[in-house]
Parts: sequence; structure tokens; C-alpha cells
Amino acid sequence: MHIPVLLNEVIEGLNLHKGDAVFDGTLGGGGYFEKLCEIVGPEGTAIAVDQDLGAIKRVEEKNDFRCQTHLINENFRNLDKVLESLNQKQVQGVVFDLGLSSDQFEISGRGFSFKKNEPLLMTFSEKPNEARFTAKDIVNTWDEENIADILYGYGEEMFSRRVAKKIVEAREIKPINTTDDLVSVIESAFPVWYRKTRKTHFATKTFQALRITVNDEIESLKDGLQKGFYSLSSGGRMAVISFHSLEDRIVKNFMKEKQLAGEGEIKTKKPIIPTDEEIKNNPRSRSAKLRIIEKII
Repeated sequence: MHIPVLLNEVIEGLNLHKGDAVFDGTLGGGGYFEKLCEIVGPEGTAIAVDQDLGAIKRVEEKNDFRCQTHLINENFRNLDKVLESLNQKQVQGVVFDLGLSSDQFEISGRGFSFKKNEPLLMTFSEKPNEARFTAKDIVNTWDEENIADILYGYGEEMFSRRVAKKIVEAREIKPINTTDDLVSVIESAFPVWYRKTRKTHFATKTFQALRITVNDEIESLKDGLQKGFYSLSSGGRMAVISFHSLEDRIVKNFMKEKQLAGEGEIKTKKPIIPTDEEIKNNPRSRSAKLRIIEKII
């Protein structure tokens, strides 16, 4: 079951009231959505999007919402179009949880986790054939330099050149089609002593970089932040939970720009992080950072 990270902190930080409208840009397992719906109540509206139609169907099956709801199969970068289609001019709260849901790791079958042997897809779309490309396309067709660039830029992998070189060498022997295929190649790029002393799994950063690239996550985030902020009414708040430094840097800089322009007020002088107890109960929360901004004009 997906456990929403920093749930109480998000709810408290958004400062919603009965009758408000709220937008959840990453429905996932519905943990935030259900609580947000409960807070805004029968007169309020909760809107959520997710690129994974399966996630929407699983949340819809619960069917015990306590507010007016709209669950839509869409990328949050298009939230302006979503709100326009619903004739919802403004909302009082926006939340983006940028982490993968447990369902995507455990049951999607699309290769998000290096712990399971699955097809190397990594697309959020439930219908991968509709995706522009997949992780398999990247590792089997992109040139070595471009692969190294995304591993370093999106995964912050210090051994990006070595990993890229091994990927290109391996695919000349046979295609890299599954997560196990890729993990084996990545492993060969690191010395044994380094793999044993590394705090995280040696494949973590490569998988992260490929997933970000396949789903165009960085540009989606930039679009979502801009559109989410401008969809807020005066006094409305946006909460963003990020899970790696690249995302957090983008969120931090965006909020700083809005504050310097006199358009917003940052409500979290430092990012809110999980307590030791939350990390113990949900280890995936350990790298989460929550930032909140309030629109003032």
C-alpha cells in the first residue's frame, strides 16, 4: 500500500477550509487526495490527475469521497487545460508529490524498480506503446555521449561515463531488454569496493535518470510549478514534495523567484523533512523535502 509522505505537514501547510477547491497533481495511491477531499467537504472540490490510468481506476474503486471529485488521466503540466475543462478558474491549494507511488514500483510491470525483472519501459503511461520512447530505446539506440549526459545531469551519477560505455559495449553483444539486463551492465561499471561502500544501490541513479528522461519529468515540473502557482487564488498555497536534489533545486529556485517578484511568500524557510519515526515506518520517505509557498497577489 502506498503511504503518503509528510501527509500531516502537507495538510497543515496548505491551510485549506471547507468549500475550497484543491488540485492534486500526482494522484498516485490517493493518500493525499482522500484527506484533502475530507477537509474541503461536500461543498468543496478536489481535482486530481495522474498519467497512469490504472492509478485512477484503483482510487475510483474506493468511491467513498466526501467532496465533489474529478479524477483525470493527464500530466500535471497540463493542469491549466484540466481546470479550464472543468470551468474551475482558481483553486485554493495545489500539491505535487514528485515521488513514485508504491504501486508503480510493485505492480506496474514497467521496470521502475531494479529489484524486479521486468520489461525496460519506465513510462508513467499505462499504454507504453503510446509513449514517445522507453528506457529500452534509450539504452539500445542513443549514443554513448548522450546516455552519459543524462546519467550525470538527471541522476548525478559520478560514474556516468563508465556506465554509458558499458551499456554501449553490452548492447553490441545483445539488446538490453529487461531491468535485470540493465542492472547486470551497471554492476560491471563499478569496482567491487565501491559497490560495497555505496550507501544506495549502484543502479539507483541510472534508473532515476532514465525514468526522468522517458517521462520528461524536469520540464513537466517546471510547467506544473508555473501553472499551479498561477491557478491559485490570492492566499492560496502550493506544496511540493521532492525526492532528489535536482527536483528540490528547481522547486527552491522557483519559489525564491516568486517571492523576490513580490508574487508569493515562502512558508517554509527550510524544507520540511520526515521525522525519524516516519522514516522508520516508511523508508522511502527518507529523502523527501517539502516546500510551501503562498500566493499573495
